[in-house]
Amino acid sequence: MSNPDSFIEEVTEEVRRDRLFGLFRKYGWIGVLLVLGIVGGAAWNEWSKSRAEARAEAFGDALIDALDLGSPEERRAALAAIPADGQQGAILNLILASDPKADQPATLAALDAIIADASLPVSYRDLATLRRVLVAGAGMELADRRSALQAIAAPGRPYRTLAEEQLAYLLIEEGQTEAAITALQALMQDQEASGALKARAGQVVTALGGTPPEASSG
Repeated sequence: MSNPDSFIEEVTEEVRRDRLFGLFRKYGWIGVLLVLGIVGGAAWNEWSKSRAEARAEAFGDALIDALDLGSPEERRAALAAIPADGQQGAILNLILASDPKADQPATLAALDAIIADASLPVSYRDLATLRRVLVAGAGMELADRRSALQAIAAPGRPYRTLAEEQLAYLLIEEGQTEAAITALQALMQDQEASGALKARAGQVVTALGGTPPEASSG
């Protein structure tokens, strides 16, 4: 290779380096920002995680302290004073709804707050609906109870089998004994039903004069 060619290549390489350094000086800040963004994002995630854990611990401690109080009135007042929102608020409202004898209207209001909050998971809202039907009892029209239960008894819903059980009890309340027996027998053969639910269903079927599926298959 001749000296002129070598000289041209060296000059070309120098020009390329100068352009590269020029581009880096001009746009290098973008890379720096990206690195800072990645590092900052990781730090933010760690801080958020730590903050969420501390918040959950504080919420749990407040619940324990409130539930350790003597009277239902003191417990309810302490629970109501705990700051909570989102899922923590749902948990708090469910706990407030666990003592309906002390204050049924407040219990129903707490459950209604959960049911109406579309930002909460379906599991919370369905459980609140089920609990509301049980707390309201005969004070809620039978047709309204059935409508509420049917909504959470749809396939795939988390408390489907418990809602089906309550729907069977509504049939008993209406005097439809045979239909109730059939519904409870079906529940006893439902793979998603718990052992406790199946045991309850079997006892009711027997009390109604029916035969539990296990006995009829033997």
